[in-house]
Amino acid sequence: MNIKVLGTGCANCKNTFDLIAKTAGELGVTIELEKVEDLPIIMQYGVMTTPGVVIDEKVVHAGGIPDVETIKGWLAGATDSVSGDSNAGGCCSSSDNSGGCC
Repeated sequence: MNIKVLGTGCANCKNTFDLIAKTAGELGVTIELEKVEDLPIIMQYGVMTTPGVVIDEKVVHAGGIPDVETIKGWLAGATDSVSGDSNAGGCCSSSDNSGGCC
């Protein structure tokens, strides 16, 4: 599973990166985690508010630090190869669309 944290280096972006790394470690999930700070590349993903999170080239979050339960949902996909909901755990899964990307 490849996870990219998109952001120009703000505190929320750094905290998101660290929180994803910590949560993956606690769950024993192996991920490839990288920071993307180059604005033109961030724009190619269509992310207008950071931090953004991209999993396997799909934007799953934009704007604000995701909560631990959301991250756990994303990481569950690393061990569960079949998922019935393509937005499971993503920002678009909240009923009020408060995640910012919808």
